[in-house]
Amino acid sequence: MHDTTALLVELGSVILGLGIIGRFAGRIGLSPIPLYLLAGLAFGEGGLLPLGASEEFTAIGAEIGVILLLLLLGLEYSASELVTSLKTQYPSGAVDFVLNATPGAIAGLMLGWGPVGAVALAGVTWISSSGVIAKVMTDMGRLGNRETPVILGVLVIEDLAMAVYLPLLTAMLAGVGLAGGSIALLIALGTVGFVLYLALRHGRLISRAVSSDNPEMLLLVVLGLTVLVAGVAQQLQVSAAVGAFLVGIALSGEVAEGARKLLTPLRDLFAAVFFVFFGLSTNPAEIPPVLLPAALLAVVTVFTKIGTGWYASRRAGIGPRGRWRAGGTLVARGEFSIVIAGLAVATEPRIGPIATAYVLILVIVGPLTARWTEPVASKLQAVLAGRGKGAEKATAAEVKAVPAPVGDEPNPSHDKPAPSHDAPVSARDKPMPSHDDLTPEHAGRDAD
Repeated sequence: MHDTTALLVELGSVILGLGIIGRFAGRIGLSPIPLYLLAGLAFGEGGLLPLGASEEFTAIGAEIGVILLLLLLGLEYSASELVTSLKTQYPSGAVDFVLNATPGAIAGLMLGWGPVGAVALAGVTWISSSGVIAKVMTDMGRLGNRETPVILGVLVIEDLAMAVYLPLLTAMLAGVGLAGGSIALLIALGTVGFVLYLALRHGRLISRAVSSDNPEMLLLVVLGLTVLVAGVAQQLQVSAAVGAFLVGIALSGEVAEGARKLLTPLRDLFAAVFFVFFGLSTNPAEIPPVLLPAALLAVVTVFTKIGTGWYASRRAGIGPRGRWRAGGTLVARGEFSIVIAGLAVATEPRIGPIATAYVLILVIVGPLTARWTEPVASKLQAVLAGRGKGAEKATAAEVKAVPAPVGDEPNPSHDKPAPSHDAPVSARDKPMPSHDDLTPEHAGRDAD
């Protein structure tokens, strides 16, 4: 069969298969990411039906998928929103980094991967999946909840941190020394600062220059500009993904809205190709040996992400139920973890299987924790509170049952009944109502 014919047949089969997988995932209410990864494992080296002719095309499509993922993410935020999030959410971002990057770094060192592998695995466990989380919140009707801005604030901090982390990781993977890594980091920081300045001061001028009433022209200009900037960023060792993210930040208003509508279908197509390509580059036989460490890492980072959401929501004055919801929603990992692993796999091939297993676990567990963390936590609190009240009643009954000492005069105080739990108390002694005891007109603070 001619090479071009084989390419068309394989590529058409892959895209059609992705469409069927996506529809199936939507029917069962699951993110399609784990199914895309499984499809890649099935068609990759060591899989059921290895692909050969379309491998090079798929690699290019995967690179475009990463660029579009970060571009669309940048289009979601304006420069002013990013600056505001930095000012208000940086303590939560610091806690997020310490709680969630540390387990990955420790695991990388324990597995004998060295500093570069440890830094890469720290990024895999640190960054939540903005795409999966946004879809979960939309599906569950939580976009209007009071904890939602807190969740988005944590995600924005993570996305901004990627603009610094990715160039640093790229420099380390390239074997650049301390001086070269410092230069790459300074270039990344300078580039991010410069783009934020331009977006804040001259965002309207940039958007006006790119704007067009013709959807075709707008699509070509935005896509061409993004790929060009991504290529220049890659040449400067800043990372193509970061360049695309900065282009998205620089565009605002109607231009950003129009570009988002035009590019979303392309993003979905090439992002699916990216996940398949990552699966293609991972040998399925290498996953079973790493399932146990991946599962242990997943369990640890489920609790650390819940702790992150709890802390960030508490800082914002949100009640216990909203804190649990925020923590459970942040658990999912996805595209960013795979992007980081994809960068590192050439230098440290062992990170591919464990990252794939880790993401497969948490992209499935994430929607479940978003739904069930708060009900389970509330039920446990109710059970513990009931046990506490039972212990208090038992203690009071024991005090009443103690007989007066023989031969002594009865103490008048023994004849006085102990105060009942149902006895009225003064206003000063009444407990303050908790967030969960508020009347309906105040319940908006913790709305379900």
